[in-house]
Amino acid sequence: MSGTMNAQLIDREAAESYATWFKALSDPTRVQILNLLALASEPMSVGEIVDRMSIGQSTVSHHLKLLADVRFVLRERQGTSMLYTINVACVACFPSAADAVMGRPAASA
Repeated sequence: MSGTMNAQLIDREAAESYATWFKALSDPTRVQILNLLALASEPMSVGEIVDRMSIGQSTVSHHLKLLADVRFVLRERQGTSMLYTINVACVACFPSAADAVMGRPAASA
């Protein structure tokens, strides 16, 4: 436990943000959707995600909304479709959040 006692306690606002991130990643389907979007070479529609994951459209839409709410995915309307991409900038912050919660200094960029 030594070493962690000198770490700075995270403030309430950061703790609330981190908790929403952890909650968003607490479902394996959401983790798989993020992985699919991270591997995609271009934005994907809900239908394309449904086809790749073999789960229902309403389930995919629900999970995408939760991921968009925490900014892990970005959405852009194109005609009548909504296209989704991973938000690399936001997802890249996740390891730093885990480090902060564990009292470790954030990795330098």
